[in-house]
Amino acid sequence: MTLNAPSDLRQCSEDQLQQVCDETRGFLIDTVSKIGGHLSAGLGTVELTTALHYVFNTPDDRIVWDIGHQAYPHKILTGRRDELHTIRQPGGLSGFLKRSESEYDTFGAGHSSTSISAALGMAVAAAQQELDRDVVAIIGDGAITAGMAFEALNNAGDMDANVLVILNDNDMSISPNVGAFKNYLTRLMTGPTVSSVRQGAKKALNIVPEVRDYARRWEEHVKGMILPSTFFEEMGFYYAGPIDGHDIDTLVTTLRNLKGIKGPRFLHIVTKKGKGFEPAEDAPIKYHGVSPFNPTTGEFGSKAKSRTYTDVFSDWLCDMAAADDKLIGITPAMREGSGLVRFSEEYPERYFDVAIAEQHALTFAAGMACDGQKPVVAIYSTFLQRAYDQLIHDVSVQDLDVTLAIDRAGLVGADGATHAGMFDLSFLRCVPNCVIYTPSDEAECRDMLYSAYQHKGLSAVRYPRGSGIGAIEQTAMTEIELGKAQLVAQGSKVAILCFGTLLPAAKEAATRLGATVVNMRFVKPLDGALISELAANHSLLVTVEENVVAGGAGSGVNEFLASAGINVATLNLGLPDQYIDHGNQTDLLTQCGLDANGIEAAVLSSPFYDNTVAQKFVAT
Repeated sequence: MTLNAPSDLRQCSEDQLQQVCDETRGFLIDTVSKIGGHLSAGLGTVELTTALHYVFNTPDDRIVWDIGHQAYPHKILTGRRDELHTIRQPGGLSGFLKRSESEYDTFGAGHSSTSISAALGMAVAAAQQELDRDVVAIIGDGAITAGMAFEALNNAGDMDANVLVILNDNDMSISPNVGAFKNYLTRLMTGPTVSSVRQGAKKALNIVPEVRDYARRWEEHVKGMILPSTFFEEMGFYYAGPIDGHDIDTLVTTLRNLKGIKGPRFLHIVTKKGKGFEPAEDAPIKYHGVSPFNPTTGEFGSKAKSRTYTDVFSDWLCDMAAADDKLIGITPAMREGSGLVRFSEEYPERYFDVAIAEQHALTFAAGMACDGQKPVVAIYSTFLQRAYDQLIHDVSVQDLDVTLAIDRAGLVGADGATHAGMFDLSFLRCVPNCVIYTPSDEAECRDMLYSAYQHKGLSAVRYPRGSGIGAIEQTAMTEIELGKAQLVAQGSKVAILCFGTLLPAAKEAATRLGATVVNMRFVKPLDGALISELAANHSLLVTVEENVVAGGAGSGVNEFLASAGINVATLNLGLPDQYIDHGNQTDLLTQCGLDANGIEAAVLSSPFYDNTVAQKFVAT
C-alpha cells in the first residue's frame, strides 16, 4: 500500500488500517535491521500512530510526541518512508523529532517528559487565536514519572484547554520502570474489575452519537463505583481507558469519541514494547537501540564490542563499592546507558534508579551526603543540564560530598544535538566548590573516578561516549594530586593545553609544530603554576577541549592569565557556537577542527604564530 502522507491514510477504509499497521511494522523491522537505530519503542506505537493520523487532521491538528524513539512509524507515515534508511546517518533523518525536518514534527523531542507542557502551550495558543484545533500529547509511563510531566498535568487540569494526553503504558522506558506511580498503574491494570471497566467503556464508546453524552455520563458513573477518584480525574481530566493500544479498531473509535469532547482529556492505552517482532518482545531493552541484525532471527553480527569509558566506570563503581560500604549508586532511569547493570546486580541494596527525575536525583544524593553516605550520580552530560539548580542550590551551596560521573561528554554521534554534552565544562566551571576532572584515556579515567570519590565535596568526572585509545587500566587506583597537570612533551614557541580525550590529536599536531603538549587533567582548579611557566617560555598558548569555547576550559585559562597580569597570546579551540547535527563522532570532530589537522591548521593560521622560531620537538 502506497501512502505518502496522512491525507492518503485518511482515504483508506477502516478495514484497511490493520494492513497499514502490518506493512508499517514490517518496513520498520526491515529498515532498522540493515542500518541500526531505535526499534522496540517504535514497534509498540504502530497502531497508535496509524490511528492518530487517521482520526486527526494532521498537520493542522497537533501531535506532540514525547521523545523520538517511538516516532519511527510517525516518520514513515508522514512522507519520510523512502528516507528512513538514512536515519541517524550523516545528512539523513534525525533519530528524534525535529521541527525543521517536517511540518508533522510539531515539537522537537530529544529529552523526555516535555510533551504535555508543549501540547498545553499549543492548545492555549490555538484558543488565543480562536482556532478549532485538536492538540494531542503522547507520553510514556516512564516519561510521566518526571516532575515536569506532573507540573504540566497540574496546570492543564486546572484549565479549559482543549488538549488530549495519551499515556502509552508499556511498563518500560529504556530500562524497566520504577516508582510508586508505576506501581499505581500496575495495580490499575491488574485489578480484578479492570476488564469489566474496559468492556463497559468500549460499549459506551460504540453507542451512536445521539446518545453519546448519556453514554459518557453512564461510563463515568460506572467507573466512579469501581475505581473511585482515579488520579487523573482528580487532576481535572476526563479519563478513558485502559484500552488495548494494539487494537486498531478500538483505538480509532475511542479517539474519534474523545475528539468530540472538549477540555482536558486523558486516554490510557496499554502497549507492548517490541510488538510484532518476537525477539524484541522478549528482550525490549536489548532491542531498544540496535546495530544491524538478522530480521528473521533477530541475531546480531559477531563484531567484537570495544571496551568503552562507560565500561571503565562500571568496573570502577563495583570495585569501589567493594572497598567502601558507604558508596551509593544513583541513576535517573539510565541503568544500561550509564553502566550500572553490574552494580545493580551485585549491590542491589545500594543501587537507586529514581526514574526520569534528574532534579530529584541530585537532591536525593545531597540528602544522602548530609547523613554520611557517599553518593555517586551516573548521568549523561545532556541530562545533567536538567538538574542545574539542584546542583548549585542543594549540593554546591552546602558543600556536600557528591561525585558526578558524567557520561556522553562532548559529541555523541548519531544521537545529534539534543544529546551532545557540549556545555558541561561551561556550566560546571562557574559553580563554587566543584572540582572538574577531564581524563585523557581509560586508565586516567579510572584514577580520576577514584580521586573524585576521595575528594570531600562536589566533584565531576566527564568522559565521552564510546571507546578510548585502549589504555590498560590497573586494578589498583592512584589518587591524582588535585589541580596538577601533566607535561607530556616539551617543545617551544607554542604550548598546547589539552583538556580530556583529544590529547592524541593534540600530540600529533604538536609533533608537526614542534610544540609543547600538556595534559591539563583539571578544568577546576587549574594548574596555575604550570600555566605561568608555559606563558613565560612560549609566545602562544593553545587550549583544546570538546566543549563549547564560550565559558569553557580555555576561558578559564584566559581568566587565570588576566588575573595574574600575564600578557601572552592565547588561542581557544573547541566546539563552535552552534548545535552540531548527527553523524559519525570522528567525522564531526574533524568538521569542528578538533582533529590533528584541524589543530595544526588553527595554530598555523593564528596571527601570533611565527614558524621561524619553532624548534625541534622533544618528547618527555
